Amino acid sequence: MIALILGTSEGKKILSLLNQFTEDIAVSTATSYGGELLKDYKYRVLNTKPLDYEELKSFLLENNIKVLVDASHPYAQVVTENAVKACEALNIEYLRYERPSVADRYKEHIVSVKDYDQLYEELSKIDGPILNTTGSNNINKFIAMELKNRVIHRVLPSVKVMEKCFELGLKTEDIIAIKGPISYELNLAFIDEYVAKAMVLKDSGAEGGTEEKLRAAIDRDVKIFLIERAEAKYKNSFDDIEALVKHINRRFN
Repeated sequence: MIALILGTSEGKKILSLLNQFTEDIAVSTATSYGGELLKDYKYRVLNTKPLDYEELKSFLLENNIKVLVDASHPYAQVVTENAVKACEALNIEYLRYERPSVADRYKEHIVSVKDYDQLYEELSKIDGPILNTTGSNNINKFIAMELKNRVIHRVLPSVKVMEKCFELGLKTEDIIAIKGPISYELNLAFIDEYVAKAMVLKDSGAEGGTEEKLRAAIDRDVKIFLIERAEAKYKNSFDDIEALVKHINRRFN
C-alpha cells in the first residue's frame, strides 16, 4: 500500500493521478477539514489527526506501507523529520514532494531570516505596522518579541484558530481572518488599509499565494521579511507531481 501525508493543496492532484492506477492508498492529514477536501477521491484508509513519531510508525505498519509520499507543507518540519525517521526504521521508501520556491525570483527585494530571533532583530528597526502572514502557529513568537509596532495577523477563519487568537490576547482589530491564497489586489488592499510598513511571510510556493504577497509588498514599497525554509536533502525528492506519480507507478507496475 502507498501512504500519503498531505498538507498542501497539491495533495488532491497527487491523489487524483494515483487513482488512475490504484486505490490501495492510506492517507493522513492533520485535520478533519483536510479529510473533507478528499471525499471525492479513492483510498482505503483516511487518518485526520496529527500523528507523532510512534503513531506514524504504527500507521505505516498497520497498513503494510511500501512507499510513503510526504507532501506536507514546506514548513511542517517536525512532520517531515518524523516521516523520514519512521521510513528508515521500517525500511520503507520515502518520497518527498517539495513545492518549488517562488521567492528566489525576488531575492533583491527580500530580507531572508533563518529564525524568529533574527526576525526580531530586523523588525525592531521598523517604524510602523507589520503584517504577519505566517499563520496562527507563530503568533506567540511575535507576542514574545514585545515589539512597539502594531502587528496584524492574517489567519485561517476557523473557530479553533480564532479561539487561539483570543486566548493569546489579540485584539479583534489586529486579526485578518481569511482563507488563502488571496489575490494580488486583496494583498494591496490589506497593506493600504493597515498602512503596513513591513510584511512577514513564508516561502510557501505559488500555490500558497507567496507571489501575490511579494508583488503587492514590492509595489507598495513595503519591507519584506521571509522566514527561510529549513535546509534539507532527500534521497528522492520531487518538485513535479507528474514525475513523482510516474516514479510510484513504475514501482508498483
